[in-house]
Amino acid sequence: MKRILHLSKKLPQIPLLVGLILLGIYTATRVGLALYTGTDSAPLRLWPGIFAKGLWFDLAVASVLLAPVFLYEAMLPNRWRASRLHRALRLFWLWLSVSLLLFGAVSEFTFWLEFSTRFNFIAVDYLIYTQEVIGNIRQSYPVGWIFAAIGLVAAVFVWAMQKWVRHADSATLSRSQRFGLAFAAILVPTLAMLSANIDQMEGQGNSFATELSGNGLFTFAAAMRRNELDYDKFYRTIPQDLADATLSKLGVERTLKSVALSAAPTPGATPFSRPPRNVILITVESLSAEYVGAYGATTGLTPNLDAIIKDSLKFERLFATGTRTVRGLEALSLGTPPIPGQAIVHRPNNEHLATIGDLLKQQGFSTFFFYGGYGYFDNMNAYYRANNYQVVDRTDFPKESVMFENVWGVADESLFDNVLRVFDAKAETAKPFFAQIMTTSNHRPYTYPNGRIDIPSPGGRDGAVKYTDYAIGKFLRDAKSKPWFNDTLFVIVADHCASVAGKTYLPVEHYHIPLIFYAPALLKPASYAPILSQIDIAPTLMDVLGMKGGNLFYGHSAFENGPINERAFISNYQELGYLKNGILTVLLPKQRVESFRVDPKTYTSTPTTIDPQLLNEAIAYYQTASRAFKSGALRAPASRDAPP
Repeated sequence: MKRILHLSKKLPQIPLLVGLILLGIYTATRVGLALYTGTDSAPLRLWPGIFAKGLWFDLAVASVLLAPVFLYEAMLPNRWRASRLHRALRLFWLWLSVSLLLFGAVSEFTFWLEFSTRFNFIAVDYLIYTQEVIGNIRQSYPVGWIFAAIGLVAAVFVWAMQKWVRHADSATLSRSQRFGLAFAAILVPTLAMLSANIDQMEGQGNSFATELSGNGLFTFAAAMRRNELDYDKFYRTIPQDLADATLSKLGVERTLKSVALSAAPTPGATPFSRPPRNVILITVESLSAEYVGAYGATTGLTPNLDAIIKDSLKFERLFATGTRTVRGLEALSLGTPPIPGQAIVHRPNNEHLATIGDLLKQQGFSTFFFYGGYGYFDNMNAYYRANNYQVVDRTDFPKESVMFENVWGVADESLFDNVLRVFDAKAETAKPFFAQIMTTSNHRPYTYPNGRIDIPSPGGRDGAVKYTDYAIGKFLRDAKSKPWFNDTLFVIVADHCASVAGKTYLPVEHYHIPLIFYAPALLKPASYAPILSQIDIAPTLMDVLGMKGGNLFYGHSAFENGPINERAFISNYQELGYLKNGILTVLLPKQRVESFRVDPKTYTSTPTTIDPQLLNEAIAYYQTASRAFKSGALRAPASRDAPP
């Protein structure tokens, strides 16, 4: 301590102290995250680069946070510095600052546990939905004890720093020192912010290393600036005529130009004995294929789904388009590749689009969106209402129908009971119906009614998966007593996987999700092997129902005539992946492209040379879809002439 005081006595010591505290906590956070992540995911050989880049970002953030401290020191009269009142206020301010920094470190750890990234788009979104997020944290962690521990650690630290603070306040500042502090408060953060860029995190070829190199506040600020990424500005493009021709060869009718409703598909092209009258699409929160026994899991968490699959058409290789619920909802309703930045569900001008709900509504269906939580979250209610769905969420459920709820929503069995209640009330209309159900129980805090399964609540991810499986099994058993059951196709699919952490930008194995078609009166048990994307489900259902509009999606029917165009689209807001022929082509900002060979069994990826044809196909899909939304060409035919 004496040596540090001696070396620093010619410097303004309070800014120096705060700067060391900032860098110390940021470094400790990075060390902790790196140790938690482990050397298998972030090899030791990458650690020097991680910490060198990390120090750069930490210094950039510290320069901004220190600017108010510099200004305060520059303006503080010397006669006030040694007063008891000022010293008490200084110590309180220091305690509060350390507490906030420690709170930030704890927040980063909890975010990393969930997403294996620094703060990003998701953290920005969570600021909007504070009720759900704060409630989730309170129900998932011992918040009171955590706050108490943070306050205590900060108090101990400040107590230990009393001598330094007293020594610092005993020094007087000259006019030139004050001018220097004021000048530094403006110049240093300006230079740092102009020099530092989030893209500098990359370059080590390992996604964990990239994320560990960052600073949470820096990545959070970058996410706020990059909430929307203009495809044409940031990604590789090709002439639109070439893109349209490329998509046409791949069987995609959708272009930037107006597309009319095509004729209904030829009867008999699907494996159904007769077309179903109704469709119930169950979108299961965070259900990775790796949790389902029929897809190879050995944990026994899905006995109901495993039994259902024996009487179903099981799709072996379906891949989610993204890492969040809104991305899955976008793919399932709109059948479009993921555009960079926010999902369309979140964006302005997302009304009257050519969604499956809108197209079926125009052809005589009753269309519904059911959600177990509050549908204002992630803009779900607004999106579905604006696209011809009747929305039924938590606010519409009778109180007596809810036997359990947490911050994210009612227990899945309560959700399903209310679905049946609505269908019973609508049965007399004699209209066919299409319903999408979004579950919530397989989400942190992983709480559910006790007595349903053999894992007490809260049971972590395993318990939540098993409870969701129980609720789906109960729903289908209850539905069997309904007069519409034998005419209904039940589709069970996940919105995304439980985890997306991996050594590469887009770890393919963490996008593999289950897809089940269950209609025992209409469909024989079978297995479907070709690769499909989430965007193929909407056109497949239009095909199965025999309805017009399948050509309005970028996806294709799983049962189309001729060879299947096996490919999948996977993304994470910035990286746009195109999986085909065992090659994952990845489009990145700054017009960069990378390519990986994907093992057909393990889905592990290794770098490989770029295939020009696959690159053109990837660009054609993503470029055209992005431009189509921006221009209003994704609107439903009846709305196409309306201004976007």
